[in-house]
Amino acid sequence: MFVRKLVLSLGLIVGMGGWAQAQRAIWAAKVVAVSSQKAEGKEAFSPEKVLGEPNAQPLGEVNNDAWIPKKEGANEFIEVRYGKSIIAKQVTVVENFNPGSVTKIELVDTRGTKHQVYENKSPGPVPELFRSLSVTFAAGTYRTVGVVVSMNTKAVEGVNQIDAIGIADVVETMVKKEFKGEADGVSFDSAMVNLGTNVNSKYVDTHPVISPDGKTLFFARQESPQNLGGANDVQDVWYSTLANAAKKTWNQAKNIGGPINTPGPNGLASVSSDGNTAVLINIYNPDGTSDPKGASISRRTKTGWGMPVKIEIEDFYNDDSENVDYFLGTSGKVLLMAVDRKDGQGEQDLFVSFIKADGRTWTRPKNLGSSINTKKPEFAPFLAADGKTLYFASEGLGGYGKSDIFSSKRLDDSWTNWSKPRNLGPNINSPDFDGYFTLSAAGEDAYLVSSRKGIGNSRDIFRINLTPQFKPEVVTLVRGRVLDAATKKPVAATIKYENLLTGEEIGVAETSPVDGSYTIVLPSGAHYGYRAEAENYLAESDNLDVTDRQNYSEVTHDLFLVPFAVGSTIKLNNIFFAQSKYYLRDNSYPELLRLVRILKDYPSVEIKLEGHTDNQGVPALNLKLSQDRVNEVKKYLVSKGISGNRITTEGFGDTKPIASNDQEESRKLNRRVEFRITKK
Repeated sequence: MFVRKLVLSLGLIVGMGGWAQAQRAIWAAKVVAVSSQKAEGKEAFSPEKVLGEPNAQPLGEVNNDAWIPKKEGANEFIEVRYGKSIIAKQVTVVENFNPGSVTKIELVDTRGTKHQVYENKSPGPVPELFRSLSVTFAAGTYRTVGVVVSMNTKAVEGVNQIDAIGIADVVETMVKKEFKGEADGVSFDSAMVNLGTNVNSKYVDTHPVISPDGKTLFFARQESPQNLGGANDVQDVWYSTLANAAKKTWNQAKNIGGPINTPGPNGLASVSSDGNTAVLINIYNPDGTSDPKGASISRRTKTGWGMPVKIEIEDFYNDDSENVDYFLGTSGKVLLMAVDRKDGQGEQDLFVSFIKADGRTWTRPKNLGSSINTKKPEFAPFLAADGKTLYFASEGLGGYGKSDIFSSKRLDDSWTNWSKPRNLGPNINSPDFDGYFTLSAAGEDAYLVSSRKGIGNSRDIFRINLTPQFKPEVVTLVRGRVLDAATKKPVAATIKYENLLTGEEIGVAETSPVDGSYTIVLPSGAHYGYRAEAENYLAESDNLDVTDRQNYSEVTHDLFLVPFAVGSTIKLNNIFFAQSKYYLRDNSYPELLRLVRILKDYPSVEIKLEGHTDNQGVPALNLKLSQDRVNEVKKYLVSKGISGNRITTEGFGDTKPIASNDQEESRKLNRRVEFRITKK
């Protein structure tokens, strides 16, 4: 067995770097502005070196993994953003070398406004090689998404280095000065558990894929007499459903059948968050044969899985004819793959491809970079439901056997900037083969393949409970049905969800062709809007604020589609106003821009905007407020090029409630803006 060396690491509070489930502090994820720099990108001393948790070790020496301003001046600065917003009570700047030059620290809120929380009018050297400058303050009424650190580097002679910038919503020690020896491999509280004979067999059972809701396990079985092509069939796709959640037992596995399985080798690489789309290895030919030079997608139909269709990836090739892996992220917008390409580090590397605007084709594969890939094979990528935490197998990063499973965090949107991969430790990794790690959205139980104690000494699928340091970030699973608002019957639709603050579309999903059900996964830390889209219908969007959720949760919520016809009324659920005011909040703009697009796509359509309030306060003031609000919406639409002649407005105050005003939970439904189609 390979004996790992002890390494020096910073002692961090629980929650640093996103490894613990209850995140109380976060580190910078993106550089948005910098006064000067000695290098760019991933090169030594570049501004990007401030991203992520502190990594310049040992502290107190010039290190390649910390930023150095190019100049020596009084007006140096760096501005960073975080992957989520928090109500901050503390900011920490890790000054790796020659500390004392920081003159000002400002927090940036969700509107881009800056709030100064620290000032030093007399900067100068401090009698320490390393300093963790921690500033605490009373929580503000705003949410922090960024930090600006200003420096006077002329005041401190020599090179000035900043290694990391973190914020926290608690007041605790974010970085300790002392070092702490820690093994790379961290022991787990529980041992691996074989899933038993309902899932595993005396044949090789491999490549488990758990559905995000944790209720269906897909896997591959090799050379079983029950494979479609019999014992000579190299590999078929099988599946098992959860029998008892409390006891974590599984029903007898079944062969998934055709058209996914053929007499040749078949494999399911991943399944979408809604369970309606599967990514498969190989290209399926009409004559029943398969081509290993690509991947396919199969979608559920009312009668089962549909015929797999080739995934069109720009400039795709794989120089390894025998080994390939794919993984479709829960967003439906990211496709990971393990392939051997000339633009890789060597042998199999991990690459990423993104869905194009047409929704059908994918971009040229992009290498994840040298933080992840080595000259030896990296394979079996699995991206957790948070969209950031990557688990993969590597033969080049060292460990307990030929291949070990590692975990790393994506630090920004470049997809080449990752935290140092961490070995999952000896409870998971062994001198035998260990790989194909998969995890449900809840992030509790992991499934993987191992040669240890397999039935008939074959490779089997095991379960192990993750410890906090290896869990992904918290997500919320949202499920429901898409229904016709008039008939309440299911509608086949596409679900789209977005960050309401940035307007960025986060992901897409499809409804079940059987019952119109859908499932999406929302990473914690943002306010999301989501809606269903179908031909000849208008969507009633909904929203869910999971900014402060600290634990995995599930929400059930039906979505409604309104027939596109004169007289139809659509609630604009994702329009938000300041309390008792008519000013639009920033997170209203994605919804309003969709209404703008509808009116531009259908230039003959005319609408009436109708405003409503609850019954709190003076009725006359409520009436005025409702009128002011719809006037403000009209003003915005006109500013985007829509003729005011196509829009009428009316405020109804509290006269047309749609829910009880007795409780706030139902009363808030009465505070709404709707539009009614008056001409088509």
